[in-house]
Amino acid sequence: MHRRWTRSLALAVGIASSFHAFGAAARQPGEDDAFAGIATLRAAYAAGELTPEGMTRLFLQRIVAIDQAGPTVNAVLETNPDALSIARKANGPGSLSGIPILLKDNIDTGDRMMTSAGSLALVARPAPRDSAVAARLRKAGAVILGKTNLSEWANMRSNHATSGWTGRGGLTVNPYVLDRNACGSSAGSGAAVAAGLATVAIGSETDGSIICPASMNGLVGIKPTVGLVSRAGIVPISHTQDTAGPMARSVADAAIVLGAIAGSDPRDPATAEADRHATDYTKYLVADALRGKRIGVVRQLAGIEPNADHALETTIALLKAQGAIVVDNVEIPHLKELSEHELDVLLYEFRHDIAAYLATRPDQPMKTLADLIAFNEREAAKEMPWFGQELFLQAQAKGGLDDPAYIAMRDRNKRLAGPEGIDAALAKDRLDALLAPSWGPAFVNDLVLGDHVVSGDPTVGGVSAPAAISGYPSITLPVEFAHELPVGVVFFGAKWSEPTLIGIAYGVEQKAKAFRRPTYLPTLPVR
Repeated sequence: MHRRWTRSLALAVGIASSFHAFGAAARQPGEDDAFAGIATLRAAYAAGELTPEGMTRLFLQRIVAIDQAGPTVNAVLETNPDALSIARKANGPGSLSGIPILLKDNIDTGDRMMTSAGSLALVARPAPRDSAVAARLRKAGAVILGKTNLSEWANMRSNHATSGWTGRGGLTVNPYVLDRNACGSSAGSGAAVAAGLATVAIGSETDGSIICPASMNGLVGIKPTVGLVSRAGIVPISHTQDTAGPMARSVADAAIVLGAIAGSDPRDPATAEADRHATDYTKYLVADALRGKRIGVVRQLAGIEPNADHALETTIALLKAQGAIVVDNVEIPHLKELSEHELDVLLYEFRHDIAAYLATRPDQPMKTLADLIAFNEREAAKEMPWFGQELFLQAQAKGGLDDPAYIAMRDRNKRLAGPEGIDAALAKDRLDALLAPSWGPAFVNDLVLGDHVVSGDPTVGGVSAPAAISGYPSITLPVEFAHELPVGVVFFGAKWSEPTLIGIAYGVEQKAKAFRRPTYLPTLPVR
């Protein structure tokens, strides 16, 4: 460990010493710039105060000094060898021009970086082309800085999976308290943005994999309506629930990124209606967005973690103070039934969808789920030191997507979660959105022996389930801190209601102002 730290610090010094004059007005960026928002950086670029190349160098330096050495957050799997050359050509008119961004390592980039879903099985060769998300980010002018660690296969390998651990990259930890977990599966994206290793990041979610790590790392995370953002070129679990989305330190930054990646794509039929709904989401960042909004509190999703419940009460007070109408104790019909068959549907779809994805990677030796299972058996010492692959095995045993049992469960899930669930709850009290507590500190598991965690991922079937199973949007944001860890809430609503949710979250954020830079505490303080 000492030698690794020494080498990392030496590399950091080398990167720092390679800074050069960017022009008469440009300056060398510092720590405050690492936590600056998109609008601030774009204004600094326009004024000649900062440059995209300078910011890219700063983040590369911080990744070495903070992620690989120092606190060793372990959020970034690899950096883009072309990042600096991309940054030198940036600073055009795009909404993200010159903004360094990290992508979860299940999102294809047609460059020299790997897309592995954290598994050693996919490290043979890079993807042949950009995912739709990466292509849209490049079109908006973003500098793709690197790939982030995650929960391997997005937590679809084992019921006992370690959240934020991969065979390829090891364990990502929570930058606020280093012996705490960052939640998954987008653990690296969350921890990296919280630690100021990039301006923003992209995560992906099937159920909770944006919302939980964003909440645990004190960020804003948006899980969009399924079909608003293309999944083409993203390692899948489920075509009925998967989506990518932004993770950022502010609602404004998340809204800008969502606007850049949203839209229809012929490679993903689910996005056929996306162009009708995609918009400039910054239009909804208005001071009085909460006035007159009717927001229902879902107490069914509370009562699990006391710090999360306290954040819920704080949020209710903030809503009322800004003119929102709070309808308390709203019930979502069928809530207890929603997750009964969720995993079964995911298992059916995973077997089919992963084969379809692997077919887009013709240079990969892995072609089917059976190939991945065999690889894990051969490489068990590296891939399965802490948990197995029982979900892989269960998926392999499922039938095809024409199986009547699958079709019945899929249709039931969507009906109970959407029209008869969220939609019914909204209609009953004429609500604009629903509110629930997010995960609290009690859900962030203690770390033990090396790369292992006491228990697995806490997301599936939790507060994220109604929006995840229905395919409807949700957004989380931090509200306060408890025991040195951030605590937030989740807003969710009808299909395509991102504008409403973003406006509501922005109103809460302006009063809560809850983002705080991490200080990398080694453990929780004794109280």
